[in-house]
Amino acid sequence: MSAVLSGRDDELRLLGDLLARAGDGGGATVLRGEAGIGKSAVLAEVAGRAETRRMRVLSTTGVESEAQIAFAGLDRLLRPVLDQADRLPSPQRDALLAAFGRAGTARPELFLIALATLSLLGEAATGTPVLLVVEDAQWLDRATADVLVFVARRLDDEPVVLLAALRDGFDGPFAGGGLPELALARLPRASAEQVVDAHSPGLPPEVRERVLTEAAGNPLALVELPAVLDAGAASGPTGVLPLSARLERAFAARMAGLPAATRMLVTVAALDDGDALPEILAAATLITGLPCTPGDLDPAVAAHLVHTDGGRVRFRHPLMRSAIHQGAGIGRRQRVHAALAEVVGHDDRRVWHRAAATAGPDDAVAVELEAAAARAQRRGGTAAGAAAMERAAELTRDPALRGERLLRAAEITFELGQSDGVARLLAEADRVGLSERQRWRTAWIRDSFDDGVLGRAQAAWSLAQIAGRAAGDDPGLALNLLYGAALRCWWTEPSVEVRQSVVDAAERVPVDENDPRLLMVLAFASPIEHGEIVLSRLRRRTLTDDGRAARMLGNAAHAVGAYDLAAGFFAASLPGLRAEGRLALLARALTLQARGCAQLVDLGVAIPAADEAYRLARDTSQPVVAATAQTAQALLAALRGEQDDAYRLAARAERAAMPGATNAVLAAVQFARGSAALAAGRHEEALTDLRRMFDPADPAFHRALRCHAVGDLAEAAVRGGQPDEVRGVVAEMTEVGRRTSAPALHTGLRYARALLADAQPLYEEALRPAAWPFPRARIQLGYGSWLRRQRRVAESRAHLRAARDTFDALGLTPWGDRARSELRASGETSRGRSPDARDRLTPQELQIAQLAADGLTNREIGQRLYLSHRTIGSHLHRIFPKLGVTSRAQLRTALPSSDASEAP
Repeated sequence: MSAVLSGRDDELRLLGDLLARAGDGGGATVLRGEAGIGKSAVLAEVAGRAETRRMRVLSTTGVESEAQIAFAGLDRLLRPVLDQADRLPSPQRDALLAAFGRAGTARPELFLIALATLSLLGEAATGTPVLLVVEDAQWLDRATADVLVFVARRLDDEPVVLLAALRDGFDGPFAGGGLPELALARLPRASAEQVVDAHSPGLPPEVRERVLTEAAGNPLALVELPAVLDAGAASGPTGVLPLSARLERAFAARMAGLPAATRMLVTVAALDDGDALPEILAAATLITGLPCTPGDLDPAVAAHLVHTDGGRVRFRHPLMRSAIHQGAGIGRRQRVHAALAEVVGHDDRRVWHRAAATAGPDDAVAVELEAAAARAQRRGGTAAGAAAMERAAELTRDPALRGERLLRAAEITFELGQSDGVARLLAEADRVGLSERQRWRTAWIRDSFDDGVLGRAQAAWSLAQIAGRAAGDDPGLALNLLYGAALRCWWTEPSVEVRQSVVDAAERVPVDENDPRLLMVLAFASPIEHGEIVLSRLRRRTLTDDGRAARMLGNAAHAVGAYDLAAGFFAASLPGLRAEGRLALLARALTLQARGCAQLVDLGVAIPAADEAYRLARDTSQPVVAATAQTAQALLAALRGEQDDAYRLAARAERAAMPGATNAVLAAVQFARGSAALAAGRHEEALTDLRRMFDPADPAFHRALRCHAVGDLAEAAVRGGQPDEVRGVVAEMTEVGRRTSAPALHTGLRYARALLADAQPLYEEALRPAAWPFPRARIQLGYGSWLRRQRRVAESRAHLRAARDTFDALGLTPWGDRARSELRASGETSRGRSPDARDRLTPQELQIAQLAADGLTNREIGQRLYLSHRTIGSHLHRIFPKLGVTSRAQLRTALPSSDASEAP
């Protein structure tokens, strides 16, 4: 083992254990540390051990100059196993090949490419585990990094291990992906001395001590500084430079003694975004006018700057490449890039070298970059597309065209969720000067960037004004602007006038009154005042094969409290989102499906939907959507009597919502807390929690979400002996009910009036309309309890039994226990509820069991849930004994039915 690895025994043991377990399930680890700390040496050692174990090793390296080429790093990683792509389902195979420019599939979604990568690695690991080695992850192109982080989170059941080296001080997917990390510290003094003595024996004592002092335990410095310091090259002020700068100077100095042809070849290699030796030789020959040969690289190999391997040239450390790049000078770099543009065979690489060789505006290169941006987007490389379009704008002479390209770059960057980049590009576009129509687009991007989630509620008014001007010329853009405005009205609490301005602008857009986009805007902006209009139009709609329309209709139905309608629309929208890999939108749809089905207490749908929504929101970097999914998880835990989980999840969601003062999330948090307290019989606490949703001065106030809490508020007050505390609220909500027929509101009002009056006619009136099972069972429980207190015991039992049976069927243990308690008080005993699959399985296990019971194969389930078929198999292996079944055929009878399951 190399002396550089002295002191790394603990790290190597941990990584060795990960390799040893790979056959039973892998995982991922990110090695972090400063430049030269030994990340590459550790990876090389682990890769060698993997090969000794007969594991297959696949590797890729991030190259700073290659970061604008979409999927370049992934292509290099998967190239040795790409011949197995034919084993993948056709949508995955086509998406992956399109990402590499090897198929003409329409623009694939990033996460479909990620699923294809996971599936391909699973195929490659059949028979022998696989180790993925990622060097310099901080310089991977963004698309590759996103895919690999997605894969890394799903390796627990795969015989695949991923190790990535990440330099300190860099952001990106690997830095914030939540993956396990292993930080490499500087070597202790004894280990540092071993490294110096092994690599530079016989150093004068004073030089040896200075090396140890200045290297400060950095292995690369311990190896590279002795030659420089011994020669006196680093005397004087060099010692005050950062260590990386001192190393770069040392590497640059090493170039000085090389022959001219060698220096040119090394410079070309440093500026090339590839590593093919023939390409480097051709470019150097073009620059010098003299034939360059592989032998001309020998002095650089002897100087330990580069090494050659199978026709490829690689630098021994990224700092060597950086030092030579910086030392080349602008003119020399431009000449090298111009030569590379002549010899490379890849269109995108060629145009980026041409752009790097260009000092000023060049419309021809700008056109090529624009085409490169389009190619990147077709392959799913959004980040690369944005970079190419921005560079095209920089090289454009005409101000109007430059403004358009900047705006398009901003629109592409918008898709990445990079707010700083969007703001910078829009500011540059503003300075160029934009047309009115372009300013409409700017407003949509700028003011709708966060989907209305964070602050600035009054921005809804400005968006509505712009939409009003755009409506005649571009109805689609107007509705996009209004969607952003309406979401601000939903997440926050603007004035009535602001809401009305959004509605007025929406009603002037020349589209059909049943257009899903229009209904969604009206529902989010004015769920009470226009709730009846939206409901009547929704009720005339039938389920559609148009997944996009179904999702919008589901949004509208959810906003106006028609959770039963919303459940059907969302179930129809999900298959298309899954098939297309649109996981960001899928996370949002699942979140609202989970919240709506939690209100309906359809736990078979709500529990797995909330769990999957949270995981996908995390995968797609949507923190507020993740927080909303957690409020659904908290509510479900509250309903099932899982008190600790309910309060823990509610607290997490609250922390995520507080910075943006998102009323909708905070209201949902309070509803979950109130539901938990109510289920546990802590009525005063429940009243305190729920009352906040009805106080306009409270951040948890929400005019729509309070509608489904009226019955809970009344029950908390009545059971807590404070009915007068809520009479005014119930009267106010009764007036609200005159403007909308929202089922959630009217069911709650009937229950509240019965509780407050404590009279038979109102209980019977509350039971008369068809109601969702949970609220109906609560009314039956309340009525049965009232009859028992009136000494009408025999009459009470029928209602109490019906309530108990409904609560048990729904999986609501605390509510079932309350009904049993009332039955005991009436003189009747009943057996306890037997746990079912919802109690025995985790949310993800429940979802997988449901899909397996529907007849889907492991591969089909994996494709739907963006997991590998091995992960599905592992889950089923655990599910069968938990449910006491031995075959997939028995699953259907072991699972409770659900009314809002996803369409096939």
